[in-house]
Amino acid sequence: MDSDKVVRAMARWWQTVSQEDNDPSARNPMLYDPLQDGVVRTSKRMQYVAALVVCLGAVAAGTALAWTSPVLPQISAPPVTNATITNSTITNSTITNSTISNETISATTLAPPPVDPSGLQLTVEQQTWVSSLVAIGAFFGALPTGYIADAIGRRYTALIMDVPFIVAWLAIIFAKSPGMLYFGRFVIGISTGSFCVVTPMYISEIAETSIRGTLGTLFQLLLTFGILLVYLIGAVVSWTTLSVLCLMVPIALFIGMLILPETPTYLLKKGRRGDAALSLKWLWGRYCDSRSAIQMIQADLDQAGSDASFIDLFRNRAAFQGLIISMLLMFFQQFSGINAVIFYTVPIFQSAGSTLDPSICSIIVAFVLVVMTLASSFLIERAGRKVLLLFSSSLMTVCLVILGIYFQMKDGGKDVSGIGWMPLLCVVIFMIVFSVGYGPIPWLMMGELFLPDVKATAVALTVMANWFSVFMVTKCFGSMVTAWGSDMTFWFFAFCMLVATLYVAFMVLETKGRSSSQIQMWLSGGKL
Repeated sequence: MDSDKVVRAMARWWQTVSQEDNDPSARNPMLYDPLQDGVVRTSKRMQYVAALVVCLGAVAAGTALAWTSPVLPQISAPPVTNATITNSTITNSTITNSTISNETISATTLAPPPVDPSGLQLTVEQQTWVSSLVAIGAFFGALPTGYIADAIGRRYTALIMDVPFIVAWLAIIFAKSPGMLYFGRFVIGISTGSFCVVTPMYISEIAETSIRGTLGTLFQLLLTFGILLVYLIGAVVSWTTLSVLCLMVPIALFIGMLILPETPTYLLKKGRRGDAALSLKWLWGRYCDSRSAIQMIQADLDQAGSDASFIDLFRNRAAFQGLIISMLLMFFQQFSGINAVIFYTVPIFQSAGSTLDPSICSIIVAFVLVVMTLASSFLIERAGRKVLLLFSSSLMTVCLVILGIYFQMKDGGKDVSGIGWMPLLCVVIFMIVFSVGYGPIPWLMMGELFLPDVKATAVALTVMANWFSVFMVTKCFGSMVTAWGSDMTFWFFAFCMLVATLYVAFMVLETKGRSSSQIQMWLSGGKL
């Protein structure tokens, strides 16, 4: 009798998902689930490792976006007057550095190292193309990435789309003509847009609910880290050396992706249940309850059904509502005024009596953005997404209103020397609250709002909407300042943030701690 109990206990101990499905890989000891009470436990370490590796794509994107700031002054055609620098870099800095989250600094603020004798001497128009081709490439790189990720998997998509990063940097390093630079920047844009799609998808499909928010902020964090890296290194080395160092990031990314597994969601979607369990064991630890996890993922897949068509994204209420929320959050991110605030950072520092070199000011601002984005990764699972979005947009509204009043007084000829500290304080607060709210959270929620059947297409469309908003803001920013003045420009962005506050307050669900099925129930019009 006792021996029978032992046999039954051992059978329960070694029970696995694969055995239930008569999977040939059932003999793999990695798939054994320890189902005794007190034995099951989940490890988060490899989830962080996987997220950090795939987010090297964000570092690569950040280096590409910030690259023009220290480089363009080195390859500009002489003679370069102060007026020429000012007029050209308004376009270059805003087009290049406002992309994704606009968390970069104007090219005018960097004191470049000595010009490298490369033979490249770009005109103002050529510099504009070098800057803008990244945004154009990113727009065209986003949509096909969604379809590729559904066809071959998230991991292989990341590997394939990392190759253009490497090719592009090689083209830039050996460029002897503007045409080679155009090619390199456009191809870098394609990879940048691709990783804006595949990275949030990968992270959302490997993360436990308890750390999904924290891992989701890593994309924005490492993007800003890549920007800071370029500002620090670019201030002391030649542009070719900087480009070689930037090439190291996608190479490291390629090597890292060879080690990572495919996401369990994608593997289950393709009917590879045993491989999905093995992937979970790699990501969540050997002693995780993979059977329960796979049952939950399978339930989401069953709810979604088979792969949805492009039209189904608009016919399904939950998918369509998720798409609207995701796109509007991206719109508000770009129309937050971050571009305007960054462009005016150095004049505001100077009006406050600062004697710091403009390049130092730029590095300080970039450093603040990195630190506060890091802080948001700790806050997001405590405070929640909705609370941080409301906190971010409401304070940004106040800061933008005050900046508008300041520039109205200054442009009107009034003495503002006594309140030079006020716009400086507003800039600091603005960048802090942007970094903890509208910087990272739209990217995080984009990966949370969709079921697997529509996620690839929906995420791709959302990223395209983001890049279109980038283009609109950067294209119109200079004209807005000229036609309306600095004060009205700031007030326009303040109005956008006021609308964002009201929209999030009444129309956006708090997704912290919610399962995918709960989020979909709410998007479908049900009550939680």
